[in-house]
Amino acid sequence: MDKELKDSILKTGTTILGIVCKDGIIMAADRQTTGGSVVIHKDTQKVVQINDYIVFSGCGLAAASDRIKKILPAELKLKELRSRSRPSIKQAANLLATMIYHNIRQPSMIPDQIGALIAGINENGSSELYSIDPAGSIAEIKDYDANFGSGMPYVLGLLERQYKKDMNVKEGSGLAVEALKASTQRDTGSGYGIDIFTITKDGIKKVVEQEILSEYKDSKKQ
Repeated sequence: MDKELKDSILKTGTTILGIVCKDGIIMAADRQTTGGSVVIHKDTQKVVQINDYIVFSGCGLAAASDRIKKILPAELKLKELRSRSRPSIKQAANLLATMIYHNIRQPSMIPDQIGALIAGINENGSSELYSIDPAGSIAEIKDYDANFGSGMPYVLGLLERQYKKDMNVKEGSGLAVEALKASTQRDTGSGYGIDIFTITKDGIKKVVEQEILSEYKDSKKQ
């Protein structure tokens, strides 16, 4: 099990993050996409709003994450039309967990493996955050989570010391920035930018959109 966990973390090459605050939820991620030891893209949006009330972020196979971004909102809309009521965040998370569980158990030359965070606003104004691991197991998060991204150890180490249950989304956004900066400094699979969303009863807002630029300085003394 330890070897499987280590292999899973090493293959994800990213940092995704969810933080539960007293007045909402923070969802955040870096922008780097890697293929083995090579940086493929520097501007990938890993945390995205997929409909009016849900934000999704994934770590793992990029193609699998892109597929979920397209299929999940469509499935949720179909569910809403059939039941004549909007799915709850818990229902959306369970649907996503079922998709992930099903995908990795299909015969394939390339395992469609992905871990995910999903958060959103229920019709009553409450917000919820769920984490789905690469095996399809689901858990509701009451504080914070980084799923199985390669930046997870750096993020969780910082949050363990600095997270407070009574922090608001403004404070949570600042903490998410610091956590992502920590991972992009030390994790080779994370970098090149930061995207952060807040999810509250007032709606979903993108509050941080930053690019990390390389800067070269002449170290020779004048």
